Amino acid sequence: MKTVKKSKIKKKKLGLKTKSKIKLNKKQSKIPDLKLDTNGLLPAIVQDAKTKEVLMLAYMNKASLKITLKEGRTCFYSRSRKCFWRKGETSGHIQRVKRVFYDCDKDTLLILVDQTGAACHTGKKSCFYRKII
Repeated sequence: MKTVKKSKIKKKKLGLKTKSKIKLNKKQSKIPDLKLDTNGLLPAIVQDAKTKEVLMLAYMNKASLKITLKEGRTCFYSRSRKCFWRKGETSGHIQRVKRVFYDCDKDTLLILVDQTGAACHTGKKSCFYRKII
C-alpha cells in the first residue's frame, strides 16, 4: 500500500492544487536583488487584485518568495515560529497570486491576489478593519 503525506491529503480535502504554477518568462523568473532586513526578511503587502483593498501584511524571505512564484499562491515566513507558512493551508482561505511588485527602495513587496475566503485569522476579509481616525 502506498503511503500519502498528510499535506497532500489536506490539500486534496481543501481542493488545493499541489502544482499550480505561475508561468514566468526568463526576465520574470530572476528575482531582483532585494534589500532584506537584518533577519533576511522583507514585508509583503497583500492586496486584492480586483478591489485593490489591502488584505494583510506578512513577511517573506527569498526562499518563500521563490515558493510563492513557483506555486502561484502565497507562502510567507513566520517570524515567531521560524518556518514557512502557506496562506490557507489549514483554513482553505488561499491567495492565488496574480502579480508581484517591489518598491523603489527594493525593500517591500506588493502582492496582488485573488483571495478565497477571509484574509485575516479573525475571519475578517482584511486584517485592516480597525480604524484610528
